[in-house]
Amino acid sequence: MATPIIMPRQGQSVESCIFTEWTKEVGEEVKKGDALFAYETDKASFEQEAEEDGVLLAVFCEEGDEVPVLQTIGVIGQPGENIDEFSAGTAPAAAAEVKEEMEEKPEEEKEELKVVLKEKVEGEKVKISPRAKNLAEKDAIPYESIEGSGPGGRVIERDVKAFAASQPKLSPLAKEVAKAEGLEAVGTGSGLAGTVKASDLGTNPVYAGDFEIKKMPHIRKLIAKAMHQSLQNSAQLTHHLGADARRLLALRKEIKANEGAPNITLNDMVCFAVIKALKQFPDVNAHFLGDSVKYFNKVHLGLAVDTDRGLMVPVIKNADDLSIIGLSNQFKEVADACRTGSIDPELLSSEAASFTVSNLGNYGVEMFTPVINLPQVAILGVNTIVPRPKDLGDGVYGFVPYMGLSLTYDHQALDGGMATRFVKQVAIEIENLTFDY
Repeated sequence: MATPIIMPRQGQSVESCIFTEWTKEVGEEVKKGDALFAYETDKASFEQEAEEDGVLLAVFCEEGDEVPVLQTIGVIGQPGENIDEFSAGTAPAAAAEVKEEMEEKPEEEKEELKVVLKEKVEGEKVKISPRAKNLAEKDAIPYESIEGSGPGGRVIERDVKAFAASQPKLSPLAKEVAKAEGLEAVGTGSGLAGTVKASDLGTNPVYAGDFEIKKMPHIRKLIAKAMHQSLQNSAQLTHHLGADARRLLALRKEIKANEGAPNITLNDMVCFAVIKALKQFPDVNAHFLGDSVKYFNKVHLGLAVDTDRGLMVPVIKNADDLSIIGLSNQFKEVADACRTGSIDPELLSSEAASFTVSNLGNYGVEMFTPVINLPQVAILGVNTIVPRPKDLGDGVYGFVPYMGLSLTYDHQALDGGMATRFVKQVAIEIENLTFDY
């Protein structure tokens, strides 16, 4: 009996995943425990194993698709089994198409290939099968201009072949240039038998190879989407303020001189000070929900972590209950989990944190504008320490180390005065920080 392949749910807050690849081909035998497909959530990647023996009969998604969790993405069964019952929602077109393209017609029954063109519509999502898309990209065919003959107007392989048959042949270099620059061949080329060369596409072949175009990693696409939504759906404003860092540097020096002391970093100290300030400003420790605000009784602190796969923001739950040593240990654990790809997806949800800290001080950044992780109402950027002049009293001025603080807040949820008082309180907590270790 045929069995559906379901997109797994990774945590209660994960509503959709990015499909990355099938490790088996349609028609290929599958054994229980074999790697079947790979996918990504917000920031973590996973590989799914087959749960039973059989043959991969159909697939309903391709690389880069955003798929709702618990949706059918394919079918495993025995050759010849009926899979129509699994074609629900967006699957019928894909199922019918896979079936259609897998069945080879006798030569005498094959219809003449015909192509119907349409006008491109900016921003329109084109329905196209994985096989057709791969063929179109390989031969630099603008499938957006093809009227699909598959179910629901989907562009299928025969449509792409029909278009290719109606067009002049492109040289290998012309194909690469056409793909890279989005160009189309018009009319007969200047090459042998009318072959279109790179120069016929209106580009200089001498410079055709001095660039490289790469697909965006899926995680970068997700981050880009989240950042765009954040700026589009909130009124963001940033206040910059400096904090005298002499106290932090003295504490750090003292800790390093103590051989048995835990490795408490400057970032740990700043976050400890931020938590103290948040307890005094509950309006900042909140989520903006449009017509209401969710205020948190506890501080769930998100901390931006740079990894090889991109920026991740894990959360430390109930951070206000932790000592500075406990906070430091928690930061190290979640940062390591992010870098090894073993972090719990629930801890990466922007809804899980009530406030976020992004520290670029180690990179020497003197000032930046962090972007809010919606629905949080604010995010604090921590900058590098630089010497600045300060009145030391009795008319004496000297240079002292200052740490830059950049608070971005949603003006829909917070007034400028409240935001200013909060970031000033963070500076006060940094300048007067005390703790036991």
